[in-house]
Amino acid sequence: MRRNTLVLGATLLILAIFAWAGWANWEYRRQEAERILAGAGHGELVPAPGGGTPQYVSPLIDKPAPDFELKDLHGNKVSLASYRGKAVLINFWATWCGPCRVETPWIIELRNKYAAQGFEVLGVDTEGDDLKPGDKAGWAKATAAASKFVAQEKVPYPVLLDGDSISRAYGGLDDLPTSFFVDRKGIVVTAQVALTSESDIESKIQKALNQ
Repeated sequence: MRRNTLVLGATLLILAIFAWAGWANWEYRRQEAERILAGAGHGELVPAPGGGTPQYVSPLIDKPAPDFELKDLHGNKVSLASYRGKAVLINFWATWCGPCRVETPWIIELRNKYAAQGFEVLGVDTEGDDLKPGDKAGWAKATAAASKFVAQEKVPYPVLLDGDSISRAYGGLDDLPTSFFVDRKGIVVTAQVALTSESDIESKIQKALNQ
């Protein structure tokens, strides 16, 4: 009886050690992820020289764009890394965002204009807040809303879901639309927040292409 009690006690102790080790490993990974995300910081609007339109300054400028892998409207996984060698506009948007609807035709026109030069757009939809892998209803709702918009506007570039899951890595989405312009080497060369103009977007695309 005493021997069985010792064996049981030793077994429970081993299980407790494994459980603690697993928790410690998870906690370390959680803290490391938070540290990396916190380091991204937030962008801010700063006055333009001469009193022009305030410019959006992101701490990611001149740094590698944080990589991500999100699902498109067909359920396929799409990563930013797969577009290395192209200039990329990462456009965070949502169907309920009025300014996003205004700028989308500009982006479509510019995408078609510069595609042959190695330019692509990734439309990152922020329709669903904190979508979970098992939330079938949430994913279906977000997919339906984005798909309807894509069909109406005849969007030719990839549209990805669950943008909120990567928003912190990109400095937070304090306003929409928010866009990051990435050069062929994967470096963020400039960014913008809120509605500007088609000519402004085009100048940023040209900068990304010519870096």
